[in-house]
Amino acid sequence: MGLAALLFLLPVLLMVLTSFKPEGEVLNPESAIPKHWTLSNYAYILQWKEEAPFGRWLLNSVFISTSVTFLVLTFASMAAFAIARLKVRGARVILSVIVLSLLLPGQLFLIPVYLMLGKLHWLDTPLALIVPATAGGFGVFMLSQFMRVIPAAIDEAALMDGCSSWTLYTNVTLPLCAPAMATLGVFTFINSWNDYLGPLVFMDSVRNYTLPVGIALYQSSYYTEYGRTLATSTLATLPLLLVFFVFQKQIIESMATTGLKD
Repeated sequence: MGLAALLFLLPVLLMVLTSFKPEGEVLNPESAIPKHWTLSNYAYILQWKEEAPFGRWLLNSVFISTSVTFLVLTFASMAAFAIARLKVRGARVILSVIVLSLLLPGQLFLIPVYLMLGKLHWLDTPLALIVPATAGGFGVFMLSQFMRVIPAAIDEAALMDGCSSWTLYTNVTLPLCAPAMATLGVFTFINSWNDYLGPLVFMDSVRNYTLPVGIALYQSSYYTEYGRTLATSTLATLPLLLVFFVFQKQIIESMATTGLKD
């Protein structure tokens, strides 16, 4: 497993090391490790330029991905709690419709969503990327399956102690679903961070691009400057690695267990 992990990490490690090389050393490599370490590639791309505002793209990606993750966790957990724990009327039908919606490719909704966003005057704004992404059904399905295995005796004991449905949701169910919530949050953040099609279709201004679209534009303009191109890729990868390392314990826990058992 260590050798397999090393095999997958080698391209990432090579990307990071090359981003610290001067351009002449990149074009004539003698070793993977830089002989002359430099931050000039990072200093150049982090300059606030009108044609390639990398800092602005980074802030856009952070804001949009964080907002989408927070809203998905909030609404998906509420919907899953209603379906799995409150036993609302038609819960199975609702869950079946949600599962069926997962089978449809997202590209089918591009034109209807574009027309709706145009009527709402949300095109070329962060709302065009945040609101549609919040309505995904994967989080509802994932959390409802996790909540189903929580023993009903816990809910009954909490209700006997005077808990309301809201208190049961916030103080009992959500803490028990912390591993699943962390996993869903990481998946949602990564998907939103790497989304290329949405910003490409719904955004018109260069300053409103997110990192994937911005990096594609940057690479088309600076494709011969490999050091700067790899520096942009390194900065775009670091937040994802940070999120994974922070929540890796919860991710492993959610995969190793499916909740509590009687």
